Amino acid sequence: MSVPVIHIIMDNYATHKTKEVKAWLARRPHYYVHFTPTSAPWINQIERWFAELTRKQLKRGVHTTVRELEADIMNFVKVHNQNPRPYQWTKSTDEILASVKRFCHRVENNLCAEL
Repeated sequence: MSVPVIHIIMDNYATHKTKEVKAWLARRPHYYVHFTPTSAPWINQIERWFAELTRKQLKRGVHTTVRELEADIMNFVKVHNQNPRPYQWTKSTDEILASVKRFCHRVENNLCAEL
């Protein structure tokens, strides 16, 4: 039985390049890591697609075998590819920043409440 080659695509975030991660990967020579360029917005499209796959197809599913899981994923891909569309931002910059501001205040209040 041959060992499968696994390609991992990661952003350039520093946590992916720590000594521990490098040691883990060194023990797995069949894993190939590809780092995306800094500020690569296309990776957001990929992350969004996987989030949609999870939400629409996998989250509440029950898969008792890998074959069932693979079949569900391939079914999602087939249906999705019948009418593929790029993801688009639907909020303005001001709306996004306001949302981030509300989140920061909520987190700050929660942290202060724990002290």
